[in-house]
Amino acid sequence: QVQLVESGGGLVQAGGSLRLSCAASGRTYSPYNMGWFRQAPGKEREFVAAVSWSGGSQLSADSVKGRFTISRDNAKNTVYLQMNSLKPEDTAVYYCAAASSGSITSVRSRYDSWGQGTQVTVSS
Repeated sequence: QVQLVESGGGLVQAGGSLRLSCAASGRTYSPYNMGWFRQAPGKEREFVAAVSWSGGSQLSADSVKGRFTISRDNAKNTVYLQMNSLKPEDTAVYYCAAASSGSITSVRSRYDSWGQGTQVTVSS
C-alpha cells in the first residue's frame, strides 16, 4: 500500500479555482492508478476523476467535465486536481485514492489506499 496526504483545500467563492495535491509515499515504485473522490455532508462518497499510472488516460464524472482536470507527476509522486469554475455544489471533503491493480476505474471499491481528505467549501 501507499500512504496518501491531500492538501490545497479551502474556502473559495463560486466561479473561483483551487488546485488539490496528493502526495504519495511508501510503495511508490509500484504502478498504480489514482483517483479523486468527494463526500458532501449526508451523501455517499462519489467519484470525481481518475488518472492512469502513465498519465495517458483520464476519467471524470459528468458533473465536473470541462471544469476539473486530473494530472500526475510521477517524479514527485504527486497527483493534482485542478478545479475551475467552482460551484457551491462542489462543496465536500475531497479524498485521494490509489488502486494497485487493474485498469483505470471510477469504482470506489477498486481503490485500496486512501488519504485523510481535504475540505473544499464553495460559497455562493
